[in-house]
Amino acid sequence: MAGCIRCGRSLTGNEIGAHKKFVNRGSTEFFCRDCLAAYLDVEPELIDQKIEQFKQQGCTLFV
Repeated sequence: MAGCIRCGRSLTGNEIGAHKKFVNRGSTEFFCRDCLAAYLDVEPELIDQKIEQFKQQGCTLFV
């Protein structure tokens, strides 16, 4: 599986989905949750909340 472009940590499918949702749907390189939160200047917990919200809405970027 892919690694974070900032810190190199292994990524989950939801982290890849979050990057595509919040940064660029066509991305081929991705941030992990913590690096994405830093990039967006939000708390990591907000990323988790949004992932759950989009999953409940049926967004196919998340599992």
